[in-house]
Amino acid sequence: MRAVLVSTYEMGRQPFGLASPAAWLRRAGFEVRTADLSRTQLAADTLQDAALVGLFLPMHTATRLALRLLPALRDAAAHARFCAFGLYAPLHRGQLLSAGVDAVFGPEFEQELTDFALGRSNPPVPGEVPRLRFILPDRSGLPALPRYARLELPDGGSRVTGYTEASRGCKHLCRHCPIVPVYQGQFRVVPEAVVLADIRQQVAQGAEHITFGDPDFLNGPTHALRIVRALHREFPALSYDATIKVEHLLRHAALLPELRATGCVLVTTAVESLDDAVLQCLRKQHSRADFDRVLELTRGLGLALNPTWVAFTPWTTRASYPAWLRTIADCELVDQVAPVQYGIRLLIPAGSLLLELPDAPAWLGEYDAERLSYRWRHPDPAMDTLAEEVQALVARASKARRSRAEIFAEIYALAHPNGARLPTPAPARATVPYLNEPWFC
Repeated sequence: MRAVLVSTYEMGRQPFGLASPAAWLRRAGFEVRTADLSRTQLAADTLQDAALVGLFLPMHTATRLALRLLPALRDAAAHARFCAFGLYAPLHRGQLLSAGVDAVFGPEFEQELTDFALGRSNPPVPGEVPRLRFILPDRSGLPALPRYARLELPDGGSRVTGYTEASRGCKHLCRHCPIVPVYQGQFRVVPEAVVLADIRQQVAQGAEHITFGDPDFLNGPTHALRIVRALHREFPALSYDATIKVEHLLRHAALLPELRATGCVLVTTAVESLDDAVLQCLRKQHSRADFDRVLELTRGLGLALNPTWVAFTPWTTRASYPAWLRTIADCELVDQVAPVQYGIRLLIPAGSLLLELPDAPAWLGEYDAERLSYRWRHPDPAMDTLAEEVQALVARASKARRSRAEIFAEIYALAHPNGARLPTPAPARATVPYLNEPWFC
């Protein structure tokens, strides 16, 4: 029997979410074809004789693209059974089923997907996160690693980048995070041997750098340290990056020198805002002062920080947005913030804990099935206008390949209609390493 697994977008990474189920299905006797449509077009014969078509939905953009593609896929594989799986699949279960998907599985999907493919009746228990016995992902048939996002270096060089996951889910309950409604504070570790074997096979395919895609690499600090120690012993020249909460960077500050010594060159951290009131609304469990401490800590170690943000929220003001920009300039962070970040607007998916906020009725609108999120309007219409203007500016400037410093200067001027100038010269581009496909949702 033939199974076809499709990914529409995963931030420039070779999809772990295709490689892992491919291994499970091949072990069960299926002929598996994988299609990463962010890098290749769907060949005319890919769906021919397919008994199963699976859509991998790890993020918002991927889900919207998959829903648009679904009618054409169903026409091309009229006799196949369809399923959707990944973090965003259960959030949009009703819409996916209405669009023609036969089954929906969450982010711990491998066993359920395999049972579905084999015709076994093993429906998931609502609210339960399965515990799996992970096996080595099978990356055969996926586009080569050099076709994916690379780590760009300050000296102008770059490194071929692989991707793996040492854990899934998260212990934390940030209100705006799509992981929370699905995992509800739980996380699952991938065995050390499986993680290292996956990295080993990617190094054999040319990987010079690894991205750990865990929602928070230090949810299980002992597990993480075991992996990077073994990784560094076997591949001392291999670098890596990881995502770590501000809260964990401070709580586990004593571990950061070892992360740096074992090859960590970049840490992504979801700061979201520098306004303590906004951080409380999002339930981030850190403060502006905490971010300042993290910035000082990582710079002291020579560990590059990639802060990510939610620039526009219902609580962002005409004063706080320019103040945020000024802080980015004052802290010499311009080269560390991808321009798309300056226009990101709070996304409120189905099941979001933001719906529980007492002030939500003042700004929350109806659910938009096409956008897969709730509409919301800022109490100050000028802020919605500014968000649209910033997004349009970033799109134009990025298409014209303007530098981060140039784009920042234009946004700063837009946010300061009185003609205020940058408080400090904009830093030069590429003074820290960065991944060259900086989309986050």
